[in-house]
Amino acid sequence: LMGYTELFCQTNFSFLEGASHPEELVVQADFLQYSGIAITDECSVAGVVRAYKAIQVQELQLKLIVGSLFRMGDELELILLSTNRQGYGELCRIISNARRRSPKGEYSLSEWDIMSAKHCLIIWLPTHKDCDYHWAKWLTKHHDQKLWIGLQRHLQHDDHAFIEHCEHLSALYHIPITACGGVLMHSAARLPLQHTLTAIKHGTSVSNAGRLLQSNCEHSLRSKDKLQRIFKKEWYVETERILSHCRFDLGSLQYEYPSELVPNGYTAIDYLKEQVKAGSKRRFPQGVPSDIQKLIDKELALIEELNYPFYFLTIYDIVMFAKRKKILYQGRGSAANSVVCYCLEITAVDPRQISVLFERFISRERNEPPDIDVDFEHERREEVIQYIYKKYGRERAALAATVISYRFKSAVREVGKALGIEETQLDFFIKNVNRRDRTQGWQAQIIELGLQPESLKGQQFIQLVNEIIGFPRHLSQHVGGFVITQGRLDALCPIENAAMENRTVIEWDKD
Repeated sequence: LMGYTELFCQTNFSFLEGASHPEELVVQADFLQYSGIAITDECSVAGVVRAYKAIQVQELQLKLIVGSLFRMGDELELILLSTNRQGYGELCRIISNARRRSPKGEYSLSEWDIMSAKHCLIIWLPTHKDCDYHWAKWLTKHHDQKLWIGLQRHLQHDDHAFIEHCEHLSALYHIPITACGGVLMHSAARLPLQHTLTAIKHGTSVSNAGRLLQSNCEHSLRSKDKLQRIFKKEWYVETERILSHCRFDLGSLQYEYPSELVPNGYTAIDYLKEQVKAGSKRRFPQGVPSDIQKLIDKELALIEELNYPFYFLTIYDIVMFAKRKKILYQGRGSAANSVVCYCLEITAVDPRQISVLFERFISRERNEPPDIDVDFEHERREEVIQYIYKKYGRERAALAATVISYRFKSAVREVGKALGIEETQLDFFIKNVNRRDRTQGWQAQIIELGLQPESLKGQQFIQLVNEIIGFPRHLSQHVGGFVITQGRLDALCPIENAAMENRTVIEWDKD
């Protein structure tokens, strides 16, 4: 069978639309022997890291394309695919711009955003309306060589009319056609869950959702055999041509520490050494004991070798701000094992009072940055957060996201409503199920509480709650985990507005 790449695929990070985890989609695509898969969540790259990691960990023979789906009203739908590092940076910037213009959870795309994509490929998804002619003209004017019509076949009654329409546009405006799946789930078995998510999204029940629901399971990953039967050969082969243009690898992203804290004429390590020396005089006014000095020298040598001076200086700058403003703070955790942290007044534990084991804090073998946790007094934490935003600017600093996922209670409540189960009954289940009970699972307890296990609704309810637990529901802000970069943060990962005023978050969680 010829190679095939899926170019349009949404995960459950297209909240309440995609019905599979990113990991499930890449594993299934690999099993079906696809050459590649594009993860294209709507105005988001929140799910791509999980897809990337699954490919790495399971050593799948599958190429990952990072992309995103965008909609402009009911008129325009298109997918941007990153071809290289610049294309990926553009994609992140476009997502950031569209998200920053809108309240949390929404986005607003402009024509300028689309025009600014110079290193991305565009797959345009015609809507089968008259406005398609306007957009065909506009897109060919701005993106002639990087534009395809994405033709989807979901075996609907009007398929043939739609195909004719796409072929007409293709001939009229010289836009090549490529096959794409519009995938929302890794397996046809997820259709009931996809219907449930749609009902939750629209605040209705599955039985009342009517035409909002997918009419069949063609939005799943399909076998190459089937795809070859439903698509013309040249459209099918075109997916591989597009894959050959997409060479960006998520593993090539590099993080750079911010460097402006180092005054002119200094290297980072020299400036750090100077601050540690000044601090050691304050901490040890009678003179630094020789064994402590040896520890300081040993730590600084390792900090230099592993290239962490900027990290220490960044934290030092923040705690000095707190000290100047008389904001209470305390460094804790493994950082207490560092004499350098003590000299910089990040921690308050005198190394003479405890046996310090620096290797708990930094070691060559672990090959990851040290973890310095600093707690600031709760009432004044916002001052510290705004100081960081002000110092580095919104383009270079944002909070990490926390992915809010379905847990037992929210799963029972939302799935139950979608299936038309009375809210009083759902509340009764939630109040009376003991999740700590090791002898009896929640499923058995709910049956004892009156759910009819032999009814279709009862079986569906248990299955759907099981499937949706762990699904991402929305992104929230981490309590205080900042990401600060040397260059533009939105070239590394998109930034969006948090629910709280004056807060912005990136689309990835701290891990």
